[in-house]
Amino acid sequence: MTMTHYMELLASNQPWNLILFMAIPVILAEFIAVTELYVLFTRNTSGGLKRWNRYASMFVGVYFLGIFVYLFSTAVVPLTTQGLWRGPFDVIAVGFYLLGVVPLVGMALIDSGLVLRGQEEQVKLKNHAVMVGIFLVVAHIAMIFGMLSPHLLMA
Repeated sequence: MTMTHYMELLASNQPWNLILFMAIPVILAEFIAVTELYVLFTRNTSGGLKRWNRYASMFVGVYFLGIFVYLFSTAVVPLTTQGLWRGPFDVIAVGFYLLGVVPLVGMALIDSGLVLRGQEEQVKLKNHAVMVGIFLVVAHIAMIFGMLSPHLLMA
């Protein structure tokens, strides 16, 4: 069975691609989501867990921006210019994976104080939680479409 480029990336160079492109960003996003829930429920915005949440958000935002730039230049551009996409599921899987850069960089910008600087803590918490949710949704869409045979929609 032919794989999407997304799954091919994760399956190649085992276990390193899986760790670098999937495990690190998703584990950090899940850590952020869990600590985010704690912070939201306790309203403890000055504790150690909030600090770790902030550090993880800033790290994963910068980390995934690097992944985005690397994959966009080495995979998306060549696949597009050479017409090598393996169908709509392939494009959806890769596109949604790379779309994860928006919420992850958004969280990093919030936590670094580059956006929402003058806003109340509640506004920052709300926007940060929304960004975590968006990332988890786009990452799961990428995973689902990435696991499908890319030829299912092709005639």
